[in-house]
Amino acid sequence: MPTATPGVTRATRKAALALTASAVLLTAACTGQSGAGATDDPTKDTTINFWHAWSAPNEVAAVKSLVAGFEKAHPNIHVHIVGNMTDDKINQALRTGGGDAPDVISSFTTNNVGKFCSSGALIDLNPFLKKAGIDPARTFPKAMNEYTQFDGDRCTVPLLGDAYGLYYNKTAFAKAGIQQPPKTWSEFEADAKRLTLPAGDSYKQLGFMPDYHGWETTTEHYFGQFSPTYFTADGKSNVAKDPAFKQGFALQKRLVDELGGFQKLERFRSTLGDEWGAKHPFHTGQVAMQLDGEWRLGMAEQAKPKFEIGVAPLPVPDDQKDQYGKGYITGTITGIAATSRKQNAAWEFVKYISTDTDAVVGFANGIHNVPSTLAALKSPKLKYDPRFKTFLDIAADPDSTTTPASLNGGQYLVTLQQLGYDYESGRVTDLTAGLKKAAAQIDTDIAQAK
Repeated sequence: MPTATPGVTRATRKAALALTASAVLLTAACTGQSGAGATDDPTKDTTINFWHAWSAPNEVAAVKSLVAGFEKAHPNIHVHIVGNMTDDKINQALRTGGGDAPDVISSFTTNNVGKFCSSGALIDLNPFLKKAGIDPARTFPKAMNEYTQFDGDRCTVPLLGDAYGLYYNKTAFAKAGIQQPPKTWSEFEADAKRLTLPAGDSYKQLGFMPDYHGWETTTEHYFGQFSPTYFTADGKSNVAKDPAFKQGFALQKRLVDELGGFQKLERFRSTLGDEWGAKHPFHTGQVAMQLDGEWRLGMAEQAKPKFEIGVAPLPVPDDQKDQYGKGYITGTITGIAATSRKQNAAWEFVKYISTDTDAVVGFANGIHNVPSTLAALKSPKLKYDPRFKTFLDIAADPDSTTTPASLNGGQYLVTLQQLGYDYESGRVTDLTAGLKKAAAQIDTDIAQAK
């Protein structure tokens, strides 16, 4: 069963890095030195450096256990572990190289895959995968397979994942006469209103906090359920043309209006507990439904709520009922530094931690995240609360979605999120015009990155 600590550390840093690390990488010069070290003999005694971002005690222990398993299987390759590394520090080391620089890195920021690949900071793993007889499409879940590559260059592979679903207060549902979690957005809207209990100019209980400044209610998490296409085949922004974006924005704005309006919701939100603390409003029962990742279950249970927690996939559009069960997917990535002089040995390590079923399962059990191979998702060795299976199923669902890599990291998501803030608050009233402006800005930013 997941515990609170891993989710706090990993998800908190990931949310921050998603917005900041793209800027760091955007200003970085090309870092790659392709082919710098793919000539080493991995059967010889050697030591490689592995830089990762985990820092909580149980996470660090899980990483050490993962490395110990590799060293037992490869006694000639020793792994020097350096933890608590941000993308900022990793990028600087990838640029400079040297004996203390990483040979293998892991990052929480999938948004930066495009920059990692296009800059040459990490090597293309396709030749290694092909030589090893590993088919990524048959090894990794579809969404994870997608977010680990850019423009034909697979410079990363998945190393555990995150899946987003719906948490709901079963006690509040029963009191409201709601028999099951909503499967469509229209059902969700009706339930959110039914679960909302006013208290003067505030709320005794809010069915759902839709605000983009809320907890995990970002544009990409909403949009994921509409299966949007962010870019056209020629790399241009598609946000003004794909109706999924207008539908996603419209859904969120309806929820804001139907549940009391932006100002009222914001006043209530300002009184609620921290996202990563015991007083999170879902834990306390102040909010009856919560969009969140797999880590929330352990955190919520550790807070000892006075109600039974239910877990389900997020709803889907009414015209996509047959795709109920899908969700938004992201996760940790791992790759090999182009500056490394030990790329063959590094590959043996990357191959083990990302494709060995028992290794992936063991790491998932230790970190309490979603396994990142199709085989590991089905392993009987997985240990989890029965409700956690919802996230395993979401990860394995071929209809689940992610956000694509782009040349300048996640800047296009920042642009869309800003439109979301402006639209929900009423600063932007013409959504069509807002989407056209956002698309133009996204295209301009990518052109400048080139």
